[in-house]
Amino acid sequence: MANQTVNPQRVPAAAVNRRLGKGRIEPVLFHTINTIFMIFLVVVTLYPFLNTIAVSLNAGNDTIRGGIYLWPRQFTLQNYKAVFVSGTIYDAFWISVARTVLSTLLNIFLTTMLAYTLSRREYVFRKPITFIFVLTMYFNAGLIPGYFLMKDLHLINTFWVYVVPSMISAFNLIVIRTYIGTIPESLIESARIDGAGEFKIFWRIIFPLCKPVLATIALFVAVGAWNSWFDAFLYTSSRQELSTLQYELMKLLSSSMNANSNPAVAAGAGMTQEAAAAMVTPLSIRAAVTIVASVPILLVYPFMQKYFVVGLNVGSVKE
Repeated sequence: MANQTVNPQRVPAAAVNRRLGKGRIEPVLFHTINTIFMIFLVVVTLYPFLNTIAVSLNAGNDTIRGGIYLWPRQFTLQNYKAVFVSGTIYDAFWISVARTVLSTLLNIFLTTMLAYTLSRREYVFRKPITFIFVLTMYFNAGLIPGYFLMKDLHLINTFWVYVVPSMISAFNLIVIRTYIGTIPESLIESARIDGAGEFKIFWRIIFPLCKPVLATIALFVAVGAWNSWFDAFLYTSSRQELSTLQYELMKLLSSSMNANSNPAVAAGAGMTQEAAAAMVTPLSIRAAVTIVASVPILLVYPFMQKYFVVGLNVGSVKE
């Protein structure tokens, strides 16, 4: 029988060159298209923010003309002067900081503790309690019952009305419980054999191992607490000393919608009312308010980015 094995030395040199050429072109083509796409994505993502900065640093009367892209045509700081002139803005800033820090820490600690409890198979009530929490994600009592609940708890016009309602989150509970389920049970059993109690197991083993998902949840909770203003409008609007930064910025933005008849904006910018009408407009004030509100979050995010990326991949890889 004739030997049908193909001798590699008999393969035409032209075919080998074509294969090698194709192997060299495909990676180059892929990386080129991928680079172009990523550059386009970066431009699309950064342009709105850079445009907002340019508008916030541009004279209001010139902004009305349009055509502001990445650089202001008439540079001015009057928009930021109008934002920061009120002394209440600084007190509101610290209220927002305290609210954000306390809400984040309490939410992370209490939600993780509850998630660990509900992840234990030996806990007989874990399913009905989980069902009750999940039910709250689909059904809400409404605004008026929520207000009367805060009133019955004596939280109206107090700082704790910002913190207490956000101490437990049903969505965060489900995410953290799912992550805890990926932790090997042998670690917990080993700790129990060594005599560790449930709280010690939670604090020494579960909590440190949940850092990636906790950093992700912390970022979500902090952004939500920082950007919230409606609860200040509902529960503490009668006490100026409890006003939050977002609520003060919202009031400033609302008042600037009619800049020509707003003496507060004119005085805030250090100008006469006529000059303010020419220099400070609702569009420019809105841009300045957006930058002031977003800068603190932008300063915190780089420190949590690596945990944020890991936390988003929770459950995406199964071994």
